[in-house]
Amino acid sequence: MSGLMRHTEPLDVHLLAIRDGENGAEVLLSRRAGAVYARGHWHLPSGHLDGPHEDVVTALVRETREETGLLVDPADVHAAVTVHHRSPGGGARVGFFFEVRRWSGVPRVMEREVCDKMEWLAFDALPEPMVAYCRAGIDAYRAGARVAVHFQELGDPIGYDPRVDRVRLVPGTG
Repeated sequence: MSGLMRHTEPLDVHLLAIRDGENGAEVLLSRRAGAVYARGHWHLPSGHLDGPHEDVVTALVRETREETGLLVDPADVHAAVTVHHRSPGGGARVGFFFEVRRWSGVPRVMEREVCDKMEWLAFDALPEPMVAYCRAGIDAYRAGARVAVHFQELGDPIGYDPRVDRVRLVPGTG
């Protein structure tokens, strides 16, 4: 080691709840509201680990229940893509995106202080504005990537803008 403290980053979990719609696959999205980062932007239901006692699958199941009311069996959680992200302000984090196609319940807004709307939307008709980090994870998932880097630059918008799309897919081994 160089003698410096080890670098640490927050860990996020993101729910890719997928269902078959009339015109193809749909994903559950929520719109951020209240005094939160990216207010008014669409995002996947997501959250953070509660501490070193909680693994990423347990966190996803908990966050899904807390935010959407859906009950997910951990056996139905499938790894989709991991995104290493840096925000326009310079803060970095790692997001684990998980695909879920089975659950019980009907999704509904459970935390009105941070979310004002929840909808099933077609992958080919994603709403605007959408958090760029979230869109990077969705795009990487749709491309079949297992890992992506999404390092935004100072001054980049929080919302997805195809003119400054910073997602870089990390190739796998076969």
